[in-house]
Amino acid sequence: MILVTGGAGFIGSNFVLGWLAQSDEPVINLDKLTYAGNLGNLQALADDPRHVFVKGDICDEKLVAGLLAQYKPRAILNFAAESHVDRSIHGPRDFVITNVNGTFALLEATRAYWADLADADKAAFRFLHVSTDEVYGTLGAEDAPFTETTAYAPNSPYSASKAASDHLVRAYYHTYGLPTLTTNCSNNYGPYHFPEKLIPLIIANARQGKPLPIYGDGQQVRDWLYVSDHCAAIRRVLEAGRPGETYNVGGWNEMANLDVVRILCGILDELAPKAAGSYVDQIVHVADRPGHDRRYAIDARKIERELGWKPVETFETGIRKTVEWYLEHDAWVRDVQSGDYLRWLDTNYSNRDSQPEPGQ
Repeated sequence: MILVTGGAGFIGSNFVLGWLAQSDEPVINLDKLTYAGNLGNLQALADDPRHVFVKGDICDEKLVAGLLAQYKPRAILNFAAESHVDRSIHGPRDFVITNVNGTFALLEATRAYWADLADADKAAFRFLHVSTDEVYGTLGAEDAPFTETTAYAPNSPYSASKAASDHLVRAYYHTYGLPTLTTNCSNNYGPYHFPEKLIPLIIANARQGKPLPIYGDGQQVRDWLYVSDHCAAIRRVLEAGRPGETYNVGGWNEMANLDVVRILCGILDELAPKAAGSYVDQIVHVADRPGHDRRYAIDARKIERELGWKPVETFETGIRKTVEWYLEHDAWVRDVQSGDYLRWLDTNYSNRDSQPEPGQ
């Protein structure tokens, strides 16, 4: 049995679904069900006895300790996190509470549990912490991609809180011998992605006839990783990763945000055309967010060299699958676009002057 935290969120729910699609090993799924946690993501497992859902907070050390004592998992995979940079700018406190204090509480409960295991179980146990490439800061256009030895230089409250959590995980390995693993991934995309992030936001807004907001000049570069590829990498790290090690997980797909949006518009023009014109006509440029990192890029050679993992999807195949999924799941999008979500959009975008895409 494994314990997954944050398993009702975007990456976590994809991981749980993928895990149970190819394994009968049960999953204990602990999630607080904040705005981005959605049991609808796990509807396919509603009657599956292999999936045990527990609503709760990783900051609740007593709750976590009780779950560990009751279910005795062989591994913990920590997906639980506040993860949106814009939200961290507007309200950093929640990010420190969940990402720093929560990881600390989880580590403390895990350390006590692990210390009491029999020797063989102790040796086999793993604590896998899922993190982000944003902890490394920003790159110039000609800089080499991030490696596992790149110095941390976080530039947002979100990335700073994730950097702190990574340091705690590292410290618990070196100080206490807890067998930890850390993965730092690039930008994920795919099914069940909450529509505050770029790709699902653009798809939803395009379909609803709303502006497609692009920060600044839209030339911020990200490495895009299809979520099922990320989940496969995590499974491989859990299976064969060396305790104490960090593995960067990337898609080898660097692309500017504006180019991503234009590609999305082209696919939508093909699969769900407007009555007149192109979805590109809805693109507007808005004021950039504070401290916006210019470029991220992941060097994922270590995980390929040591563990034999590399992504299956290209950006072209993954982004088409993503658009098709959202077109087929309009009801899911409507359900997650609650009043709280709409209030958030108003908070984040209402004070940004917008300009149409040049040439329109």
